[in-house]
This record gives sequence, structure tokens and C-alpha cells, in this order.
Amino acid sequence: MIITRIVLALRNLSQWLVAQSAFGFLNLLKIFPADAAINFADRLMRWVGPKTSRHKLMLVNLRNAFPEKSEEDRETIALASWGHMGRLAAEYVFLDRLFDFDPEKPGEGRIEVSGVPIFMELRNQPRPFIVFTAHTANFELLPVAGAAFGLMVTVLFRPPNNPYIAKKVFDFRAKRMGKLVPSHAGSSFALARQLEQGGGVGVLVDQKFTRGVQTQFFNNPVQTNPLLAKLARQFGCDIYPARCIRLPGNRFRLEIEPKIDLPQNEKGQLDVAATAQLLNDKVESWVREHPEQWLWYHDRWNIKLTI
Repeated sequence: MIITRIVLALRNLSQWLVAQSAFGFLNLLKIFPADAAINFADRLMRWVGPKTSRHKLMLVNLRNAFPEKSEEDRETIALASWGHMGRLAAEYVFLDRLFDFDPEKPGEGRIEVSGVPIFMELRNQPRPFIVFTAHTANFELLPVAGAAFGLMVTVLFRPPNNPYIAKKVFDFRAKRMGKLVPSHAGSSFALARQLEQGGGVGVLVDQKFTRGVQTQFFNNPVQTNPLLAKLARQFGCDIYPARCIRLPGNRFRLEIEPKIDLPQNEKGQLDVAATAQLLNDKVESWVREHPEQWLWYHDRWNIKLTI
């Protein structure tokens, strides 16, 4: 019992120290102008990232996804991906300043928005809907954009493993992104209640999942969470793809696309497995377009133990 308490206390201390280091770094960035801080974080992560164990996993993922590319090309993508991760961390500090979209002056700020009529339609004609996205560029800007248009979406998210960082991230997101639902055993009921009340739900669909339906992603087998497809089948709601793209000069384009046509099975019901594959195909098309803007360091294909 005493040994267990000591181990737990040491782990708790370690998590606290990691969190304080991260918060200290982000607070330091606040001293500098946004562009300088974001560019510095990019350069720093390009230097630090390749020295971590995750870099090997990143290169394995890239090799499996892009066998036709050279090792040099894959290394270039990996370094750029580390840089984008540094940018994502730094952008948290300046998120309120980064989102400066003005419908009266489109194209003049850091943010471009494609699909404004869809935002307005969903806001003005309340009905249950689902928006899905992926870990591309600064995906955190999407729910911020929804809130700016008066479109409050309940967002499903996976909290960081570090409880101190998780609380900070949750508090930060909750002030800017509407209602948040941490991913756990009961999260599906919370999302279902939102849809039942005619609201909207936002889901990241490219996260690692070990009990999902068998699908393909970059021509490799992967398990995909069927939750989104099951909710769409239960409530008969439309599904909209949305993504963020980083542009030169620390600018962004946010895109919400028209609703997708959902595949049906022989009984005329929504086909859950085929829908899961359709979502993967959409995300893959985004990643192929801007491969450096996706988070290649996470173990989407559950292959870490084999490298």
C-alpha cells in the first residue's frame, strides 16, 4: 500500500512538472508578437521533434501511407509536421487574436471562411446535424468559427492524458467553443441528447480506435469509431465535412463543405461500415492535399509495438 502511494505520488508530481513546464513555455510566448512566437515554435519543434521516439513512428506512418515517395520527401514532410505541431501549441496562446474573420470584410484578416452560406443555413434552420473534421492545421479554429456565427456545436474531444494539462485545455476550450463532451464511456449519450434536442455535434474522426469497424486508411487496415455513423442513422441527420488549412503568413482558411451522401445497405438503412469508410476517404483526401499539416506522430494504425 505504501509503495503504491509513493508510485502514484511520483507520477502525479511528474505530470505536474510537465504541465508547469508547458504552461511556462506558453506564457513566455505571450511576451512576443503572435507571428514571432508562432514562427519560433515552428523552428523549435523542427529541432526537437526528430530527437524524440515519436519521430520514428512518424516516419513509419509516412512510409506506409506514401510508399511511392522517397525517404527524403518523407523526412521533409515529417519535419514540416513537427513544425505545424509547434505552431498549434503556440496558436493556443493567441487564439482570440488569430480568429479575426469579419463577414463584412472577408479576406482582410488572418482567417478566410469557405461555406458561409452553410453556416448561416444551419444556424437559421435549427435541426440536428453532425460536423466532422480531422487533426489538420489548427482544427481548434473550427468550433471557434461556429460560435462566432452563432452556431453552437457540442464538441466531442479526447482530453490529454496529463490531468493538469487536460483541465487547462478544457477551461480554455469551454470559453470559446461552446459545450464540450470528453470522450468516455457515456459520451455517446450526451451527443445523442444534443441531437435529440435539434442541436449540432462536432466530432474528430481520425483518432486511434481499437474497437471499431474494419476500414482502410491510406490503403492500410485501420479500425474506425462507428459512433458518428450510428448517430446519423438513429437521428436521420445530415453530416458535413469541415477542415482548417494553414496558409502562408500565419493565415488560415476554414472550410465547411456541403453535406455528404450517406451510403445505404440492402434494407435501405444507413450503412455504418460504409459510412465509416467514407469518412476515412474524405480525411485521406485532405491529408494527401496537405500532408505536412496532419499529426503523423500519433499511432492511428496501432503499429507502435511493431517498430
